[in-house]
Amino acid sequence: MRVMIIGASNDPAKFGNKAVRAYVRKGHTVFPVNPRETTIEDLKCYHSVAEVPGPIDRAAFYVPPEVGMLAMIDIGQREDVAEVWLNPGSESEEVLDAADALDIKPIQACAIIDIGEKP
Repeated sequence: MRVMIIGASNDPAKFGNKAVRAYVRKGHTVFPVNPRETTIEDLKCYHSVAEVPGPIDRAAFYVPPEVGMLAMIDIGQREDVAEVWLNPGSESEEVLDAADALDIKPIQACAIIDIGEKP
């Protein structure tokens, strides 16, 4: 699976880093997204959703809602993202409204637990 981690982090205590490590451990191709980093866990880090090469099987959000709204709009423009996961803390009514307006049906759950890992 090709996975975009929006809000990836170099801080091992943050869920954006835990997600990167979990998906790598499971053998997935991981694309970290963070505008302030160049690498995360030895992977090239992309500065925006638009820069990530597609197609993408899963986009997992680990950002606050105000950042998530912009990322959701960028995802809607791509048209090559199969699943969008809003992890706890990344969802809000505004993010869900933005997704609805773009005809995106996000999954509101922990994307780490979904692959059988513990966050």
